[in-house]
Amino acid sequence: MRVFFTGGSGKAGKHVIPYLVGQGHRVLNFDRVPLGGAGVHDLLGDVTDAGQVYSAMHSHAGYDELETGQGAKAFDAVVHFAAVPRMMMCPDTETWRVNVVGTYNVIEAAVKLGIRKVIVASSETTYGICFADGVTDPHSLPLTEDYDIDPMDTYGTSKKVNEVTARSFAQRSGADIYALRIGNVVEPQEYETLFPQYFANPQLRRRNAFNYVDARDLGQIVDLCLRKDGLGYQVFNACNSTNGMNIPNAELLARFFPDVPVTEELGPWDSLMSNRKIRDVLGFRDAHDWRGILPDHG
Repeated sequence: MRVFFTGGSGKAGKHVIPYLVGQGHRVLNFDRVPLGGAGVHDLLGDVTDAGQVYSAMHSHAGYDELETGQGAKAFDAVVHFAAVPRMMMCPDTETWRVNVVGTYNVIEAAVKLGIRKVIVASSETTYGICFADGVTDPHSLPLTEDYDIDPMDTYGTSKKVNEVTARSFAQRSGADIYALRIGNVVEPQEYETLFPQYFANPQLRRRNAFNYVDARDLGQIVDLCLRKDGLGYQVFNACNSTNGMNIPNAELLARFFPDVPVTEELGPWDSLMSNRKIRDVLGFRDAHDWRGILPDHG
């Protein structure tokens, strides 16, 4: 597929794009800074500028496409990762402007240009634990896609609004628009540098409900979304199948969530942010469980 990818130069995108290219997709990266990836053309621009988004989304994916003499053709799919990636990077008003306006611009342009597959990056923060003011319990565990998401921070709320935007455009257009509630993204080199700290101080991971998603496995999830048609509007938790912690669930729940109802049977290592839906609906299978990378800590 020809894929228009926003924010591909960021922490997640710089791993997802190479995965998609490896699966045979042609990707154009639209971002404020270049990725410089092999076989990927960078088009610099700003998702909060609707005119730029419309223009970019009807561009050649590379100079070689000039050879056809038929002009730029429409992309087959849009993957929208561009955003202020967390709270406290800039004022809340700017986080809201970039994340909400940018997402609206991207989805509107895609739908009005007739693109029938749009994947947008939502977030684990919509569950209201990660950036809560104070220590907050979830309503229940595991966290599933039908949870009544209730973030109190501007970043998580911007992602909740983006899910509403995505759903409204799917309803009016009939396009497939999938929102990925992306877990805590871990790059390959971060297992050695970060996970020993987490094992020594598990409290550091409570706000993430101990979930993680390997950046390369996130590439697999995006690819599976591109290949799965006909679902309309969907929300998917995008995380690995096990907790990023070397403590079994019985102990994690007793220590950190003693008063939280558990609504589904949990195995000893099952992620408290459930990815059952991407396994059942998309066929996701982890390729990068942390235990295979840090076997001495398992």
